[in-house]
Amino acid sequence: MPNPVLLFGYGNLSRGDDALGPLLLEYAEAHCDMDKVEILSDFQLQIEHALDLENRRLVLFVDASVACDNAFDFTVLKPARDKSYTTHAMSPAAVLDVYQSIKKQTPPPCFLLSIKAEKLELGEGLSANAENNLTQACRFAGDLLSNADLDFWLKQADSITPI
Repeated sequence: MPNPVLLFGYGNLSRGDDALGPLLLEYAEAHCDMDKVEILSDFQLQIEHALDLENRRLVLFVDASVACDNAFDFTVLKPARDKSYTTHAMSPAAVLDVYQSIKKQTPPPCFLLSIKAEKLELGEGLSANAENNLTQACRFAGDLLSNADLDFWLKQADSITPI
C-alpha cells in the first residue's frame, strides 16, 4: 500500500521559478515528518499520474504559477475535463478526471498549492521574490503535512483568499 498522503511537486529546476514545486519537495524531505507521506516529482503532469492517486487519503499538488494573487494560493481541486489531457502537460484537474474515468470512482481529496513565480526562462535562477514566496509556502506545507486531516486542509483552503 502506498503512503496515505501524496506530495506531488512538478516543474523544471533549470527554468528559474518553475523550480518552486521540486524545491518545496526538498524542503519537506528535510524538515517534515514524512512517515505517512510519499513524494513524487516530475517535470509536468501526464495522464499516467492518475494512477498515483490510487489508495491515497490526501493529495497535494505543488507547482509554480504566474497567476497567483498571493505569495501562494491553496485550493481544493475537482475533476474537470479540459483540453490539457491531449497536450504534453496536463492540469491537476484533468489528472483527477482521468482517474475518475479509469477507476470509475471519485478521486481522493486533492489540493493545489500554487507558488507565485515571475521568471520561467531556461537557465535562470530562482528570483528573489520567488525565493520569499517559497519560504512562505514551505511553512504552510509543513503545517499541512503535520496535520494530514481532510477537515484541517479544507479549513486552510477556506482561509486563503485572494487579495
